[in-house]
Formats: sequence, C-alpha cells, structure tokens
Amino acid sequence: MCTFIINWEPGEQWPLLLAANRDELISRAWKKPARHWPDRPEVIAGHDDEAGGSWLGVNDHGVIAGILNRKNSLGPMPGKRSRGELVLEALDHADAVEAATAITHINEKAFRNFNMLILDNRDAFWLKKAGNDRVKCQPLPTGISMLAAQELNDMTSPRINHHLNKLRSIKTPNPELDDWGNWSNVLASRTCEVKEDPLTAMNIAPTSGFGTVSSSLIALPNDINQKPIWLFCEGTPDKNKFLPIYF
Repeated sequence: MCTFIINWEPGEQWPLLLAANRDELISRAWKKPARHWPDRPEVIAGHDDEAGGSWLGVNDHGVIAGILNRKNSLGPMPGKRSRGELVLEALDHADAVEAATAITHINEKAFRNFNMLILDNRDAFWLKKAGNDRVKCQPLPTGISMLAAQELNDMTSPRINHHLNKLRSIKTPNPELDDWGNWSNVLASRTCEVKEDPLTAMNIAPTSGFGTVSSSLIALPNDINQKPIWLFCEGTPDKNKFLPIYF
C-alpha cells in the first residue's frame, strides 16, 4: 500500500519530482539506499534483505524505477519471483524508454500484480501488471499524479481522493532551495482518509506489524551534468528527518 506522488514537467529545470512512502511489514529487514550490488555498481537503491531486490532506486544514467503492490497482492507467493527484481532490471538500462520496454517483455506469469514507475528527465512511464494480462505501459501525463494500489490518479483510492486535488492546488517543491515542505507534510499525514481505518492514512502508524517504514523525496535535473537530489527518511516521516543520499 505504498504511495507515489509525481510532478512531471518535461523541459523544466527539474522535470521530475517524486515523493514516496513505503509501507511494509515492520519485521521485513531492509537497508537504506546505497550501492548495495557489486554486479550493479551504477545502481543506488534501497535493499530488501529478504528477497535481495529493491522498491525504489536511481542509476548513474538518471533513470528512476519504483514498484508498488497492487490491491490484494501484498507479500510473496510460492512459485512467484520477487517484484523487487524488476526495479533492478529497469536500472540496468541507460534510459527510461529502454527500461520500460524491457519490463513489458517479462514473463508476466512469474510475478504477482504490480504498479511501476520508470522515469528519467526525458520520459516518464506507468507500467502495470494486473490479473493474467501482459504488462501494460503508458506515458505519464504532465503535472501532478498519484499512484497507489489501484490505477494512476484513481479516485477510488482514499489517499488519492483526499490528496490529489490539494497537491495540484499548492506550491510545488523547489529542490534547489531544499523547499519540500508541502510534500513532506503530505507524506507525514496520519489522517485516516476512511474513518477508523488507519491503513488509509498516507503515513501508517506501525502499531499492527505493518506501517510506513521509510519515505523519499527525489528530484531529477534537466542538466545531465547535475546530480539528482534524493532525500531519504529512515522510519516514519512525522518523527524522523530526511537526509541526503549521496551519488
């Protein structure tokens, strides 16, 4: 039940802004983003200690890949590969077009359902695997979008229904000034979008063995000589600081 917020403005100084909350079993061990894979030295990503893959990462070519479970597909399943492998597969590529093309050609029967974002400073894609269908890929619309366990910008998602229009009406972050205030406040929100259902909050309290375990704020520059910005919060974003990940 993770959530992505995306601001896609191709051609701007910072064409891609991304905010993400990762919701997971508290007992599932992980490591914060770093160069964890000796055979993939160009990849900086969070490391899932259980399955060896990742949920979100960036490579030295400026490609971002992130993955979410779709509704009713939480956790592993016997006979299925970890969806975290797909993040690493995408980050093996030098641009978003190549990466998205590779993911659309996977054996869809090998994985549980997922939503996925693959992005660089020129192209941005939402990919989904739902049911027995092949992986479908479509370009992201410009402006602000949200993605959770359903469709892109799906108002049947309580989080998206509550936050999307508000996000579209407030000031977008300015990463050069380290001004992420509006978005970081949304990530930290404990408001239950469905009364008495804490799992509908953006920031899920870790009181039942499941909750928000980390958050990210990422900005991709238009200038290829400029490095991305990644601020990472280890723990719930209402109680922990965002600190830089160094490239």
